[in-house]
Amino acid sequence: MNALLGFVAIVMLLYLIMTKKASPVVALIIVPITMALIGGFGKDIITFITDGVKAISTTGVMFIFAILFFGILTDAGTFKPIIRRLLKMAGDDPAKIAVATAILAMVVHLDGSGAVTFLVVIPAMLPVYDALHMRRTTLAMIVALAAGTMNIMPWGGPTIRAATALTVPVTELFNPLLIPVCFGLLGVLVISFLVGRKERQLVNELSSDRSLMENLPPTEEIASIERPKLLWFNYLLILVSITVLITGFIPPHIVFMVAFALAISVNYPNLKDQGKRIDAHAKAAILMASILFAAGCFIGILKGSGMIEAMSQVAVKTIPVSVGQHLPVIVGALSMPASLLFDPDSFYFGIIPVLATTAEQFNVAGIEIGRAAILGQMTTGFPVSPLTGSTYLLIGLTGIDLGEHQKRTIPYAFALTLFMLLVSILIGAIVF
Repeated sequence: MNALLGFVAIVMLLYLIMTKKASPVVALIIVPITMALIGGFGKDIITFITDGVKAISTTGVMFIFAILFFGILTDAGTFKPIIRRLLKMAGDDPAKIAVATAILAMVVHLDGSGAVTFLVVIPAMLPVYDALHMRRTTLAMIVALAAGTMNIMPWGGPTIRAATALTVPVTELFNPLLIPVCFGLLGVLVISFLVGRKERQLVNELSSDRSLMENLPPTEEIASIERPKLLWFNYLLILVSITVLITGFIPPHIVFMVAFALAISVNYPNLKDQGKRIDAHAKAAILMASILFAAGCFIGILKGSGMIEAMSQVAVKTIPVSVGQHLPVIVGALSMPASLLFDPDSFYFGIIPVLATTAEQFNVAGIEIGRAAILGQMTTGFPVSPLTGSTYLLIGLTGIDLGEHQKRTIPYAFALTLFMLLVSILIGAIVF
């Protein structure tokens, strides 16, 4: 009975979210409570929900302050000098411009927001690409690969969702993947250079307008909140924060709480300015936090009621041992294409817990399922998925069709995922 209720809960969650019959927050709360009531659970439901929310509370806090931290630094103009320097160094060489595009997208995507990355990078680079007659599909592809790979970072949405679903610390999930992700980013740069070199061959006549190589002058409103004199403080703060985060010396939620407090206090000491800057990023922070806490309700009920355990037992009886022992590798290989079928909430909160518990029945660490999944599902796959608004923003800003963007980008995104999966297997982050 529990297994049936669990499978029905997952199917209902997928249906409601993917058909947009309900928002992820509503579906993650209503569906499990309904199934638990049908299963005859009474007051225990309160305990299940409370335990689930407690388990992901620190992750939710980390995400809120990570968004505020990187948002404050972006407002302060921390990344603008990097943009100008990259454009200046690239000159009119398509290969250099392609690499500069990738680096710029990686830097801007430190805040984990695909929309922000596309809104910053595409307008900055599009005039350059047009002036040199470089294809816009190349711009979209490079930005997508860079942002997608960066989305695996500990504060990225997929990684946080995976950690939440598996109720494990984000650093425990991510740290073994640090080397594969670095190789992945290096792979993005290599792909960008090779594609840029091909663009150089395709360009019939190079005409560069140097005025296009610089960012447009900031508006008065933007200029008023930038803090150019505090650039080195902000760079140092980012470096220290990420270093401490990766070392695991201090829990992630405390790292970003302190980093945010320092960033906003130094850059905007005036209380009124602080309020405005927090308000500017509060919507994004609260939206994601609400989904995470709602996921705590979903996971808490399915775990506490025994539904996940019951589903995993059914799966174990169905899956051959030879397949079950290699489940993380299979998940990793399919993770990028899965972005075309599943949105991140339904995949990480509905499917991953069952797969992880099933893997454990084959003596495979469940956390490896999470590591394998974030190598592609809504990471390298998010900028090509028709299920994310960011994809439409990307193709809208570049003025290309979704089909031609997917045709150009998907093979590279899939190859990057397989490359990182191979590195993960070689270093033991994922056991083959």
